[in-house]
Amino acid sequence: MGELKGEAADVADVAENDVADVIERAYLRALNAADADAEDAVDLSASALAAAGSGPAASGAASAANDALLALTDRLVRSCWTRGWQPADVVRIARRRLTDGHARLAADLITAEARTAPAAAASKDPRWAAQLAELAAAGPWNGDGTLLAAHGRRERLDGFSAAVSVMELLRLLGRLPRITPVAAPTAACAAAHRHAAPLLGRIRALLAKAESTDFPEEAEALSSKAQQLMARHSIDEALIASDAGAGGSDGPGACRIGIDQPYEGAKALLLDAVAAANRCQAVWAGDVGFSTVVGFEPDLEAVELLYTSLLVQADAAMLRTAKGAGNGSGKGRNGKARHGGSRSKDFRQSFLIAYAGRIRERLADATEQATHAPDLPAERLLPALAARDVAVRDTTTRMFPTTTSHRLKGRDHEGWTHGTEAADRAVLGGRQ
Repeated sequence: MGELKGEAADVADVAENDVADVIERAYLRALNAADADAEDAVDLSASALAAAGSGPAASGAASAANDALLALTDRLVRSCWTRGWQPADVVRIARRRLTDGHARLAADLITAEARTAPAAAASKDPRWAAQLAELAAAGPWNGDGTLLAAHGRRERLDGFSAAVSVMELLRLLGRLPRITPVAAPTAACAAAHRHAAPLLGRIRALLAKAESTDFPEEAEALSSKAQQLMARHSIDEALIASDAGAGGSDGPGACRIGIDQPYEGAKALLLDAVAAANRCQAVWAGDVGFSTVVGFEPDLEAVELLYTSLLVQADAAMLRTAKGAGNGSGKGRNGKARHGGSRSKDFRQSFLIAYAGRIRERLADATEQATHAPDLPAERLLPALAARDVAVRDTTTRMFPTTTSHRLKGRDHEGWTHGTEAADRAVLGGRQ
């Protein structure tokens, strides 16, 4: 404690025009500390930051400290973009490696950086712009007062604890690795995205109703309509590109889809099943909590919508099964009461693995039926889809030259059975 107090006292005597140097040195101390020493280094750095920014928000010292801190955070956020990260990725990794409070702070930093220097990528990439809009809709810090004080008020932290939180996040951002970038769509893809927006809105509305209704017949009708719209949109795009020739179509693109804890492997398996059925390929990066899906734009949209819908249905089915296990009938084959039942980790893991496997079979069958519909020109469509498959495979290999395969095994028979049954009941928002 003596060392911490001494650091704070030293900083309090620093002239205002030196505060940027104090904050920079505090950040570098936290950044460069070995993992074993990180906690102590962050505490020392937080002490310096808290002392530099102490006093009324309107005071010269607090204002100078806030300006210096924002200059540092803007630089760090932009460095994340140059290393291949996107806004949603940064918030996700902050929540994954630290806490929900750090994720909210990351949203503060990203929106603050966007106010001072709007990212060029946001004007070109609809997904990037949508990520920024989603962060802004969550009500991050609006620039009033100082960042440190605003973070402390929202998270109910004292000045030192708020500074610790800031330094923990800055250390994380500064140490993020370079990842495979996801390029912004070309102008043609962006135009197609805008053109398809009304259709995608209809599909989202249909899937939302299918997920929320208590009537299976209504859910089936709604999801079937969504399937028809998505399948037809993708096929029409492939035919148009084929008619236009080699110069009439952009190549495959890519997007990132978050894979949240827990049971990430099983969820990534479900996403892989949805991607494969929609002529895309998914590459899971388990250490950073997302999969990169490679495919043509209409198919990427279908994957995002369908994966989200099927995951919602899987979660609801597991919840219903868990409630059923608590009604007094939870006995195993030997007549003994089950321990944990559907609430156990093995049960849920097995449930999701089986669910993903059965969904893969159903989607593959649905895709086959849609592709060979009698009203489609097979002599034109099949070669066009084959060419797209090759392009997606080549693009994936170029982006990820080294990948490994993972096998997941279910350990709970009851969970496997219930997961398969839930997949059979699931309404598919993709092709049928």
